[in-house]
Amino acid sequence: MRSNLKIVFYLFVLLASVKQYAQHHNNLSVELNPESKILNVKQEITFINQSEDSLTTIVLNDWNTAYSNKNTPLAKRFSDEFYRGFHLAKEEERGSTLNLTILDENQLFLSWQRTEKNPDYIVVQLRNKLLPNQKIKLQLTYVSKIPSDKFTKYGYNSNGTFNLKDWYLTPARYENHAFTKYSNMNLDDIANAISNVTIDFKIPIHFELTSDLKSTKTISKDDFTHYQLSGNNRTVFSLIIEPKSSFESYKNNAIEVLTDLKNSKLEPIQKAIVIDKIINFTTNLIGKYPHDRIIISKTDYERNPFYGLNQLPSFISPFPDDFIYEIKFLKTYLNEYLKTSLHLDPRKDNWIYDGIQVYAMMKYIDENYPDTKMLGSASNIRLLKSFNLTNVGFNDQYSYFYMLMARKNLDQPLGDSKNSLIKFNEQIASKYRAGLSIRFLDNYLQNNAVITSIRQFYHQNHTKQVTRNDFESVLKANTKKDISWFFNTIINSRDIIDYKFSSVTKTRDSITFSVRNKTATVIPIPVYGTKKGEIVFKQWLDIKECDNSFTIAKNNADKIILNLKNEVPEYNLRNNWKKLSGFFPNNRPVKFVFMKDLEDPYYNQVLYVPSIGYNLYDGITPGIRLHNKTILDKPFIFDINPSYSTKSDNLSGSAHFVANQNFRNSTLYNAKYSISGSYFHYAQDAAYLRLNPTVQLRIREPNFRDNRKQLFLFRQVIVNKEKSILVLDNSPENYSVFDARYINTKTEVTNHFNFTTDLQISGKFGKITGEIEYRKLFENNRQINLRLYAGSFLYNKTQSDFFSFALDRPTDYLFDYNYLGRSENSGLFSQQYLVAEGGFKSKINTPFANRWITSMNASYSIWNWIEVYGDLGIIKNKGIKERFVYDSGIRLNLVTDYFELYFPIYSTNGWEIGEKNYNEKVRFIVTFSPKTLINLFNRKWF
Repeated sequence: MRSNLKIVFYLFVLLASVKQYAQHHNNLSVELNPESKILNVKQEITFINQSEDSLTTIVLNDWNTAYSNKNTPLAKRFSDEFYRGFHLAKEEERGSTLNLTILDENQLFLSWQRTEKNPDYIVVQLRNKLLPNQKIKLQLTYVSKIPSDKFTKYGYNSNGTFNLKDWYLTPARYENHAFTKYSNMNLDDIANAISNVTIDFKIPIHFELTSDLKSTKTISKDDFTHYQLSGNNRTVFSLIIEPKSSFESYKNNAIEVLTDLKNSKLEPIQKAIVIDKIINFTTNLIGKYPHDRIIISKTDYERNPFYGLNQLPSFISPFPDDFIYEIKFLKTYLNEYLKTSLHLDPRKDNWIYDGIQVYAMMKYIDENYPDTKMLGSASNIRLLKSFNLTNVGFNDQYSYFYMLMARKNLDQPLGDSKNSLIKFNEQIASKYRAGLSIRFLDNYLQNNAVITSIRQFYHQNHTKQVTRNDFESVLKANTKKDISWFFNTIINSRDIIDYKFSSVTKTRDSITFSVRNKTATVIPIPVYGTKKGEIVFKQWLDIKECDNSFTIAKNNADKIILNLKNEVPEYNLRNNWKKLSGFFPNNRPVKFVFMKDLEDPYYNQVLYVPSIGYNLYDGITPGIRLHNKTILDKPFIFDINPSYSTKSDNLSGSAHFVANQNFRNSTLYNAKYSISGSYFHYAQDAAYLRLNPTVQLRIREPNFRDNRKQLFLFRQVIVNKEKSILVLDNSPENYSVFDARYINTKTEVTNHFNFTTDLQISGKFGKITGEIEYRKLFENNRQINLRLYAGSFLYNKTQSDFFSFALDRPTDYLFDYNYLGRSENSGLFSQQYLVAEGGFKSKINTPFANRWITSMNASYSIWNWIEVYGDLGIIKNKGIKERFVYDSGIRLNLVTDYFELYFPIYSTNGWEIGEKNYNEKVRFIVTFSPKTLINLFNRKWF
């Protein structure tokens, strides 16, 4: 009797466990129409209420609808990141889900809703409550219109390939008493519930299908191929349809790999060796992949490449072809391996995916290529030996990419949701810091505690949803040390870490030192002793010991160094070491470096680079630029650029000194205190000296992705001009102007808004101005540009128009504008146009105003980059009635603010297009500044 009771009990436990891990099921019948780029879908969803809640609705992810119009969250994200392709796309290139009907088990229609704000998931209303452990079957029919792959690399392309991603409806993840409602933001982080899936996929016979699901195929009599696909415990899977499959198969005892990553210089056997090596490494480090096959595609790599020098063209690449292939495959394999088998919330807990991936990559390099440098074989070039860049190890680059953002005060907490990260953090810096953080914890805990935890976490969670709390619990269970600081500070905050030695004394056999915590971020840190560069001791300083004194054995060390191997992601390494010999224990020798370099904590670097400039009066100005701007921002920067003016045959140049202060936990995030000076010619026979002490205060929104920026600027502009007999403008030779300016701007592809106000005070005049700019890209791909400018003198005791408001060409008495010929009144250089003050393109008679000015500038696109423009203005001079002026014409807006042409047609002067010497009336904007042009491409990242 007791034995029977035991059997019943065990059966009960078994059934209970089966119910606990029972999965939803998606059963689909799909037919591809390649001409119309649509999938006809019939689907049955078996949904099991795995929660303890009673459900009245079910949420289905429908991420294909994110491509349906220009107002979806996906479209807005494209706009935020300055990608115009989606907004300008043709309607047939967009994707959507059409003709959706949902029936219950009784073939009765169920109502469902999708909101205009979030159209990429739908909420299905159930007729009756679905109790815990109950299930319901939903019958769906719909048409899935596949988008072009030019937006995200997923979709169809011109070669007839369909790379399908998130194309069907499936239940959303459910946890904490709610469905996870995420919109598609091109982040590969759809939060699907774990499901079993079976698909009957029908495609024309001249196509081939590749998938990481189990697959068999049959050919029907109507010349279609049917693929029967199936998989268990899936949240995502890959499916590629091509006229001819480009994937190659590689098998070992653990898994089948299908890949289209190409390298024409590698033989198949070489690829097989690399792939087998990576599979075995990953299996040994983390665990066995739970599915039979995995797809490693070129598309997935291109969406998340290895950002580094291995992306250079092969003819200048410093890495061997097999190494490049190995790194590409390793990165993509780890990403697919983790995302398809570890069921975390891919948006909220993405740092765990990134951390394990990058940590594994660093382990792989340590084991297989420990001596490889960041610059590969370029590190062996004799001429480059002096560069710190060539001496940095391959794995050390991860720290520099993270520190690039930390020094810009743009880093974000690792635990933040993936969709809240700015692009550089999402793609690069946060990924790398996550890996560095896991490696840091591994070095601190030792005894393989972290590796053991990763293996346990991975092994235990193949078939169920998990969270960061589960990962934290496993880590804490494998160590006796308190690691709460790791999650509270390293993961969930953006607190920076910076330690330094505050005092060091030594005896014959011992060293006594104290460590100062500069940022009050209490984190353990290692201290090393070295002798002639060789490590003679290492000791971890625990949290409670920081800011205390220590006495340790000297072991013949000649230098002690905090965080020598950069195990702790520290903000500043320049204050981390002390010499134990010599009169100046921290004396850093000066090191001259050509062009650009990484920061070297053991030297005071002075970078030098040839420079060349041009203006009409100085001619070509070759020079030498001396500065300390390494790739990472610094708290103090100098930039001195002496040059030789070939036309005036004398010295010219500029200098700039900046003290930079970041505020970590404030909307006022940066202050710059600077003084600059320049000496150039403003006329053929006269030069100017300009001094400009400045304070800049920068403000940003709490949401780092918000493109709104604010700036307060306070400066004193001091100008000393030589007298010119060629420029008769009665301008003063020496003057000083105080300038206070406020700028509020927000820019994206579809909208641009900028507000500026400016107050200038001098002995002989005072003026105040305001400017509003607005740019809008409409859904019909037409664009309108509007600008309103108004200014008034508070007082004006001047005798010339040198300080007056200008309609079309300001005198630039503050020397802010990059005029090529600032004193020219005729000829090509006088036709240079700057969007400033009145903003007119035509040269109107009486172009100055010494009382007040108001102007409106507008343009509207009529075809691509061709626009019509018009300007209206009212100017007021002393003793003269206000005057109304206007102009109009054609604008070729080739690259906004960087390269534009203006062709006047009609203005207050009359019909300009019919006048003689019309070519002299054409105006142009041209920008040669490399920094300005680089900012045009960098804005999508920062």
